[in-house]
Amino acid sequence: MFIPLHDQNSLKHVLRPVVTWALILLNVLAFFLLQGAVTGDISAGSVLSYGLIPSVVMDVKDLTPDLQAVPDSLTLFTYAFLHGDFWHLAGNMLFLWVFGDNVEDALGHIRFLAFYLLCAAAGGLAYMLVNLNSDVPLIGASGAVSGVVAAYLMLHPKVKIWVLALGRIPLRLSAQWVLGAWILYQVYHAALSSAGSVAWSAHVGGLLAGGVLVIVLRRRGVVLFDRGL
Repeated sequence: MFIPLHDQNSLKHVLRPVVTWALILLNVLAFFLLQGAVTGDISAGSVLSYGLIPSVVMDVKDLTPDLQAVPDSLTLFTYAFLHGDFWHLAGNMLFLWVFGDNVEDALGHIRFLAFYLLCAAAGGLAYMLVNLNSDVPLIGASGAVSGVVAAYLMLHPKVKIWVLALGRIPLRLSAQWVLGAWILYQVYHAALSSAGSVAWSAHVGGLLAGGVLVIVLRRRGVVLFDRGL
């Protein structure tokens, strides 16, 4: 649909978005070290051990002891640090790089970390709700990143963003048009898609959580919708 490149939106409260940088680093390390992508192949065992499997979380089925790396409930968070391939990782991290710093600026470091993890959990719960007792693991930071996108739109709808439309046409547009269209795209596919490789329901769960949490967790004095800009 589009590739975000850069937003003209300086930080006001934090010197550096260290949590955003740390999350990107953790995702990259998980992909290349934990998932074994450094050798060129994604480890199926890591996906089963750390991915979110509804049937396992709901205690319908159990993993074998050699795959039980963390408690089942923790996979509501760990799944968000795994990815299916390099482009899956790159797409999510690009969105986090462009939009995460300003959301972290509005919330503060600690609350942004809590925000990110809660959006990941909300995405995982939405996936489970739509896929009750499924054995298909959910992986990817898309739920958490969707929450970041929703928060950014709530905070800065008037900010200009440079994007590549259709992957090749550079455009400078307001966030309200770019991110609004992106959100409608996610909701549309979530409503129509019952299966496939993309967990659209997780995206919508993250979006809803991000939109609500940014209202609660933002710093005192931080306004919504660029009021006063």
